[in-house]
Amino acid sequence: MIPDAVRALVAAGPLAHLTTLNSDGSPQVTVVWVGIEDDAFVTAHMGEWRKVKNVRRDPRVALSFLGTRNNPRGLREYVVAYGEAHITEGGAPELLQRLARIYMGPDAEFPPRNVRHVPGYITRIRPLRFGGVGPWAES
Repeated sequence: MIPDAVRALVAAGPLAHLTTLNSDGSPQVTVVWVGIEDDAFVTAHMGEWRKVKNVRRDPRVALSFLGTRNNPRGLREYVVAYGEAHITEGGAPELLQRLARIYMGPDAEFPPRNVRHVPGYITRIRPLRFGGVGPWAES
């Protein structure tokens, strides 16, 4: 279950860092736009990039967001969601358009018209645990 404090942070549109695992076990990090559908984080990709290939091979991922506040000790809050991801084909242009209104502005149109016909991929991340600094961190 995604805590309400994490839902509120994601709704504010912070860029996220998606970490997947390369075939040699090394991390691969990408900055992504993120939304929430039901009880999963969702990201969209117009191509079969490395992150898509990595998730298909190994579903373990981490997703981190920088918060907007400092905690009482003066540390900037951040959240890390550790979970399992699943790739589905299709729906990427629609999800990117929805997220573009959050990340680029209320009148944004994205992706560009000339690639909106491409189905793309959606990554759904089921969080298993949360860490970081803030109200979402496990003790």
